[in-house]
Amino acid sequence: MKILVTGGGGMLGSHLKNELPKNSLFPNKATLNLTNYSETLEYLIEHKPTHIVHAAAKVGGISSNIKYPCDFFEENILINTNIVKAARIAKIPNLLGILSTCIFPDQCAEYPMTEEMLHNGPPSPTNFSYGYAKRCLDVHIRASNKQYDTKYNSLIPCNLYSEFDRTEDNNKMHFVTALIKKIIDAEKNGETKIVLFGTGKPRRQFMYAGDLAKIIKTVVENNIKEDFCVAPDNHNFTIHFMATKIISILNKKIDISYDSSKPDGQFRKDVSNEKMKKFIPSFNFTKFEDVIERIYTNYANR
Repeated sequence: MKILVTGGGGMLGSHLKNELPKNSLFPNKATLNLTNYSETLEYLIEHKPTHIVHAAAKVGGISSNIKYPCDFFEENILINTNIVKAARIAKIPNLLGILSTCIFPDQCAEYPMTEEMLHNGPPSPTNFSYGYAKRCLDVHIRASNKQYDTKYNSLIPCNLYSEFDRTEDNNKMHFVTALIKKIIDAEKNGETKIVLFGTGKPRRQFMYAGDLAKIIKTVVENNIKEDFCVAPDNHNFTIHFMATKIISILNKKIDISYDSSKPDGQFRKDVSNEKMKKFIPSFNFTKFEDVIERIYTNYANR
């Protein structure tokens, strides 16, 4: 088994380095430009991985997605199209695409959403282009399987958090990290209040990225070929609840205010994990409280 992880320098990739075999490949942009099809194909032919975990993507926050929708669509379409096509041409037997719950419809008739609801409507307007580009990865994988009898599949994880999140660019941080960074910056500046986008009313599921890495390892090692959503049980809370919970866990005296002139984003996008449990019935998800202080300490000491 020889596993290639695209996006290996990101948050999820950092956890996968701790889970996957030592001979796994984690190329960076300098060694593998996924927007270039010829280079992607040559890399796969040269290194001959048995498995690809495709986690690479151009990502950003709500503001960036609204401001640069064409950039997000074009780059992600190129990345996804090139890796799936090159994998097929190079005869790579296994490819696992890592998607996102933002590909689901902006609104559904019932929640939590299931895998069958994926194409029941367009993604949220706040990340419309990114959502459709990532949804197209699912379409491409299914089309390849149907026409060429490949055995590729995908996972759809909920919102992630981790001590390995990126902090060099505010537009690329995930919610939990961005909130903790706001708390740290407020403390450094002697402030007692932080300001969050929107109203605090949207609901989100959160999962530790290390758990997703373990589930990916399980899927690869057990040759699971189904598509399914990945999310913990009973974890769908408002942004305001999560923010106050994090402040409480860290034992900070910080007030929260909201800038309602900024968009909330998708109001709700929680997904069911019932299909996941059919294949991985006894996975123990990390408790939210067990990681928050570690994330805070990691970034406060930088």
